[in-house]
Amino acid sequence: MAVPIYDNHVHLNPEGRNVEALRAFEAAGGTGLTLVTLPYREVPISSGEDFLRSFRITLSLAERGRDATGLRINVAVGPYPVLIIPLAENYGLERAERIMAEGMEAAARLVSEGKADAIGEVGRPHFPVAREISEASDRVLMRGMELARDIGCPVIIHSESEPSTYGDLRRMADAAGLDPGRVVKHSSGPLVTESETLGIMPSIPASRFATREALAKGNRFMLETDYIDDPGNASAVMSINTVPKRIKAMRASGEMSDEDAHRICGEIPQRLYDFR
Repeated sequence: MAVPIYDNHVHLNPEGRNVEALRAFEAAGGTGLTLVTLPYREVPISSGEDFLRSFRITLSLAERGRDATGLRINVAVGPYPVLIIPLAENYGLERAERIMAEGMEAAARLVSEGKADAIGEVGRPHFPVAREISEASDRVLMRGMELARDIGCPVIIHSESEPSTYGDLRRMADAAGLDPGRVVKHSSGPLVTESETLGIMPSIPASRFATREALAKGNRFMLETDYIDDPGNASAVMSINTVPKRIKAMRASGEMSDEDAHRICGEIPQRLYDFR
């Protein structure tokens, strides 16, 4: 059986390489990825309905990618958490929280209709903010977890990565009644053991150091690039072919077994995204 190669966090930009980037990923050996929505310049957000317009751009990019490649493309849609800050500045925090919650509900509708596969990336700003912003963000995230519980889908989390983060996410998942294994921590440190993750699923940047450190502890994690397809900064974060290169190199060196690769790039993403 061919070894799968899966990147769990990719963004595409309508003005970027988009389909060309997916072709490059496939040519490098990639077999699947999670396409995650981000705010698009074309759609300024001032209402919950605006999020739906933004999500449809992501769905369109995914469909173009499927038409142009043989990749398995799973899609995550959700209100990008940092947006609560400019929304609060423009409309006040109460309305901003309502707009973000409406965006979460729009994302859940697309998942329930089978048009998307996960809610994400959602959560809270990854840098210090006022307490009221953090608390409002957590309420919006709780709403997203409750919706994910009802649908049975994964939630991809954008947040800080502090020692307390996994505990916070586990407590919120438990309160929402959501399986913690369906809570995916984007841009996680190389945390793999149960004591480190508390059942949350880590998605780890595919650097050599992080991948090696994670594999030294086990193989319950996914790999990601967070490729952002920025036409003005092609080298931002990681290149689109990083995960294929990393998997191939570590298999060749013996640092990653075929069993590891099948779990990281096959079994785990399949179980997460094939929930229907």
